[in-house]
Amino acid sequence: METLLKSAASLVLALFVSLPAQAGAADMIADGTFEKGQDGFWAAGGVALTRQRGKLCLSVEAGGSPWERLLGLNDLQFEPGKSYRLTMTLEAGEVHRFPVTIQRNAEPWTPQASFEAATKAGKIEFSSVFTATETDPAQIIFQLGGAKKPWRVCLDDVALQEAKAGDTKTSGTKASDTKASDAQAAAAEAAARKRMTALPALVNQAGYFLDGPKRATILSDATGPLPFKLEDAEGIAIGEGMTAPAGFDPTVDANTQIADFSAFATAGEGYRLVVGDKTSLPFSVGHDIYGKLRVDALSWFYPQRSGIEIKGDIAGQAYARPAGHVQENPNQGDTNVSCLTGKVATKLYGKDWTCGYTLDVSGGWYDAGDQGKYVVNGGIAVSQLLSTFERGLVYGDGASPVLSDSLSRIPENGNGVPDILDEARWELEFLMKMMVPDGQPLAGMVHHKVHDIKWTGVPMLPHLDPQLRALHRPSTAATLNLAAAAAQGARLFAPYDREFAQRLLVASQKAWLAAAANPMLFAPDSDGLQGGGDYGDDDISDETYWAAAELYITTGEARYLAALKASPHWAGPVFSPAGAFDWRSVAGLGRLDLALYGDNLAPDDKAMIMASVVSAGRNFLSLQAKEPFGHIYRPASNRYDWGSNQLILQNMIVVSAGYDLTGELPFLNGVRESIDYIFGRNAMNMSYVTGYGSVFAKNQHSRWYAHQTDSTLPNPPVGTLAGGPNSTLVDDVARARLQGCAPQTCYIDDIMAWGTNEMTINWNAPLVYIASFLADAR
Repeated sequence: METLLKSAASLVLALFVSLPAQAGAADMIADGTFEKGQDGFWAAGGVALTRQRGKLCLSVEAGGSPWERLLGLNDLQFEPGKSYRLTMTLEAGEVHRFPVTIQRNAEPWTPQASFEAATKAGKIEFSSVFTATETDPAQIIFQLGGAKKPWRVCLDDVALQEAKAGDTKTSGTKASDTKASDAQAAAAEAAARKRMTALPALVNQAGYFLDGPKRATILSDATGPLPFKLEDAEGIAIGEGMTAPAGFDPTVDANTQIADFSAFATAGEGYRLVVGDKTSLPFSVGHDIYGKLRVDALSWFYPQRSGIEIKGDIAGQAYARPAGHVQENPNQGDTNVSCLTGKVATKLYGKDWTCGYTLDVSGGWYDAGDQGKYVVNGGIAVSQLLSTFERGLVYGDGASPVLSDSLSRIPENGNGVPDILDEARWELEFLMKMMVPDGQPLAGMVHHKVHDIKWTGVPMLPHLDPQLRALHRPSTAATLNLAAAAAQGARLFAPYDREFAQRLLVASQKAWLAAAANPMLFAPDSDGLQGGGDYGDDDISDETYWAAAELYITTGEARYLAALKASPHWAGPVFSPAGAFDWRSVAGLGRLDLALYGDNLAPDDKAMIMASVVSAGRNFLSLQAKEPFGHIYRPASNRYDWGSNQLILQNMIVVSAGYDLTGELPFLNGVRESIDYIFGRNAMNMSYVTGYGSVFAKNQHSRWYAHQTDSTLPNPPVGTLAGGPNSTLVDDVARARLQGCAPQTCYIDDIMAWGTNEMTINWNAPLVYIASFLADAR
């Protein structure tokens, strides 16, 4: 995924104003007077720093985008809800304006506030107040690029202090300007509300189960119930009812109503819901709604493969391409990759870290729309494909199509191994290649990632990528990801390929021991300009728990059970309503697998684990009951997160486990209703899966599914999930077109809107899981 520091986005746009710095409050910035040479400011991308006569002076190269010329200060700690004042003196020879952002110190670089600073000829003092929103370590980022010629600015008296009670002055702004601004904001809000209430009934465009819940959401200013009609494909009314007001929803900034037509039980296509003079998009009702989606979402992984020719007779002619990253000019390839070295390595690791070997790390899946390959993303993605298979094996009565050797569109059809395992093997082989060889420092550890040393543009097919590839330093998190995924794979491959299963188990146990010997080797945060995402994670307690869980389920060995019981995640809560799990938080994966497949556990332990999952599922259902759109998701402060669609799917997986463990129908119906949001029962009136519904996302961010920028290239394949609304506007398209968006509407189907419209392996994997569950569960 592309998580650059250009993701510094504007949440609260404010002009620095001329106010003196506070006196007496504790200053959070060390040596902000630049007299001791002990400040922590850094620069990147064409900004040179000098410290002279009590000032920090910046020489900024011309050109570039704003985020390509950076000044930053890391490791600031705020208390949510408290207000802080940032002050400084700027001295320059001419007028320049540039953004300054307070944001998270690591991916996804979530901003807490953004300001516009300005220089003039001479000195100017600036100050502004913001309210902190999170506890994660933060940084200040100055985005200085874009000038037509080189320029210079000096900073002095930089201070960051807790603001006094009631200190919210914005002097320098005229009252008339404020009134005009307020009027403009009010007009914008009114226009947004008008757009919302102009929408038709919002329905699941993919369809509804014959015996399942059937609900639609209506946005309306009406305070009382509204009449609705159900029409067939010929426009003939075949049912009617009254909506139920569901209250104001801050995620759409509108009042909501729900039309419930669950009692309708006639299979067919082309149905529409009519409320007033507005008619919904068409939908079907039937028994098999998601069987095809299981095939398409799984087949999506084949053209994501690295190191293999993608054949048109399998993937479709539009998706045919040569193998990527196999050392054929101009491609520098993944078959003989060295470790990162030089100035970048020094900056990232504190010394010129490198290694004395090269690795063949070909194969695996490209992570997203770029050509990077990241172990922590690959780990959770391949695990969820394996879990899809295991769930079908154990809970599908032996009849689930997920066990088939002809399920998806891949070259391995008919080889005697279920297709989903064939696809998983492509990634598992790559993950094992990322392990440090025996005899080398950190032997058994796993390299965190491999990618280009510089970002490439859009479009860029993998075989044409000219950039040098580099291995990045191993990390404990990556090593434990391999330990977990390989242990899971070992038990599932054993009936089909015992030799491969044994290789997986040996690699898993080796990684487990290496991680134990190196428990604090974390991936560092970078300036985001090094050709790949950071995927930093300094809490590996969840990865340790997950790996121990998979190893215990596979081997039954007491040492792994001891590690589980020593974990803070053994009995504590692990499922957040903001997202049960993702690549950074994986304890929930271990908990689910222990509940579903932990037959080695003592009865009391198994009962405790199962009860915790069922309880979490019930909690999700209680939250769902309050959601006017029927989905299982309620993030903090109602702000939609990066990849919100996959977070909804992950929550659904927890609820699906509740059904598998109890057989209780409310769990099944909860999953059936929550998927409605993904396929159109949302404020965008859009299906977020390519090829499903009447209106669907089709320009997800990709360098080779880039039809929007090059008409000779295809759109993403059918079955591609878009990331979905993201309240943090991290890319230029979103910042230009989504300012002030209500959380659920912070989405745009544009190839360069990678903050909302990305596609990734770890987002399509839970789509495969849920599609398979819904196709099988009855």
